[in-house]
Amino acid sequence: MMQESQNRIRSMALIHETLYKSKDFARVDFRSFLDMLVPTLISSYAVGNERIAVSINSGEVLLPINAAIPCGLVVNELISNALKHAFPRDTKGGIAIELSHDGPATVILSVSDSGVGISETFDITRTATLGLQLVTMLTGQLAGELTIRRSHPTRFAIRFPIPEEGGRS
Repeated sequence: MMQESQNRIRSMALIHETLYKSKDFARVDFRSFLDMLVPTLISSYAVGNERIAVSINSGEVLLPINAAIPCGLVVNELISNALKHAFPRDTKGGIAIELSHDGPATVILSVSDSGVGISETFDITRTATLGLQLVTMLTGQLAGELTIRRSHPTRFAIRFPIPEEGGRS
């Protein structure tokens, strides 16, 4: 639990670091953030690249800070959940993070994995785990829509609007 809390804090710190390194203090280059966050999470869970391959497919997406923080926390939670639950007993597989524009003021973020999937009987909206509660809550904060595919591959996708100033440069 302590590791998960540290990862959440690190995620927020990386968003701010990405913002401060940019030339535009109003928007976060979310691709750069993902490039820093993902290796950190893989390392914190002591998962080798030979066991779980992680790919990031993202165009240039600039998010205002009020969207970048919840979006970053969602990514943190979904990757952490996949690393903890999708690949039991040292099974191998992959995690894919995709981020793209869906029109000029809408973004789609998805995290998918080739792991064991989520049981049909598991009610994601009534879970006692903080991680999935955060995903639901943060999706609401983004005024987004969450869709879930439970297997082949397991995929969480959030479609959310961003203000014009959070678009492409």
